[in-house]
Amino acid sequence: MQLGDARSGKWPENIMGFARALRRAGVPIDSSRISLSVAAARLVGLAHRDDLSHTLESVLISRQEDLEVFRQLFDVYFKDPKIAHQLLAQMLPSAQGQEAPKPKKARVSEALNPKAAVLPPKPPQADKELEFDAAMTASDLARLRHADFNQLDASEFTLVQRLARDIRLTIPKVPSRRKASRPRGAHLHWSKTLSAAAQMGGEFLVLPKLGRQMKTLPIFILVDISGSMERYARLLLAFLHKATANATERHVMAFGTGLSDLSQAFKFKDPDLMLQECNKAIKDYAGGTKLGVSLQELKTQYAHRLIAKRSLVLLVSDGLDTGDAEQLEAGLKWMRGKARKICWLNPLLRFEGYEPLAKGASVLDRYSDAKMAIHDLAHLEDLAKAIKELVLR
Repeated sequence: MQLGDARSGKWPENIMGFARALRRAGVPIDSSRISLSVAAARLVGLAHRDDLSHTLESVLISRQEDLEVFRQLFDVYFKDPKIAHQLLAQMLPSAQGQEAPKPKKARVSEALNPKAAVLPPKPPQADKELEFDAAMTASDLARLRHADFNQLDASEFTLVQRLARDIRLTIPKVPSRRKASRPRGAHLHWSKTLSAAAQMGGEFLVLPKLGRQMKTLPIFILVDISGSMERYARLLLAFLHKATANATERHVMAFGTGLSDLSQAFKFKDPDLMLQECNKAIKDYAGGTKLGVSLQELKTQYAHRLIAKRSLVLLVSDGLDTGDAEQLEAGLKWMRGKARKICWLNPLLRFEGYEPLAKGASVLDRYSDAKMAIHDLAHLEDLAKAIKELVLR
């Protein structure tokens, strides 16, 4: 099958346009990889579609979760040779002639039609057009960094959700009980010392030391999925999925009127699949909030997931609990005894002069080691530094 329009010399532009479309779909690709892909395609040639696909895949893809995105986008992009005449500098147009298969990945659909992905249908007063690409102005990015998640329109919410996935949360490392060889350890490594001395005729040339291993903290995430937290919960799930991927151990629960286990969903590396599995696991989305009932269920069924005095608990909620305050206090008291620190991530802290007057918020305020606002991208970026200070103090 002919790919692009090699006779008119447009195939390098086609490949560069395809690489940019991949970048719009969330695949990390820099200019050096794009240049390398053009050079690799020149060596392989355009005679065989599969050869070109495997070549570009090996050059442009470095993460397992991006493979399916690449394959679906490649099939749609090179469906029709006439697409080469429709390329724009930063946009992949739809193919003419044959009808391309509809991509299963939302990220692929957004990359193929960026305007449709970021712009809602035009109302009487249309929202301002935003392009998620290098063309986005600094003022647009600055505005989105400080925009409240609950005040975003559909197009802006899509952009902010993508940006949130790129924020990294460095989980602090703490000494574990196990020991390992350390140049500046506090104890002698006797077995290694004697073994080395036996090889040197009984002479001690060096004194190997033992020190405690450093491991990232186990993370336990509780996300409020009640109606008042609906938009914050969706975005925080996408953020925490990527941000806590480097944790040694991670458990994720959603709570509303009951408890939903999302730990298996978070094992998917692809963010789209993760959110799909979360939707399947959560049965009471946008309902009420009964954190006390959920903590009781956590205590009876999942207590082993809280590693005694080591787990860092990230509790995402606005504190508008409708359950029994005494049951909530009993549950938080139990959790306080099991966790290293409890960090309350509350979007209502965006309001100056906020006070936890609601009964649920009042109890949460008493049992939390730290309270942080998580209503916009800027505060998510500050979260890593705040958590490190919380753990080490």
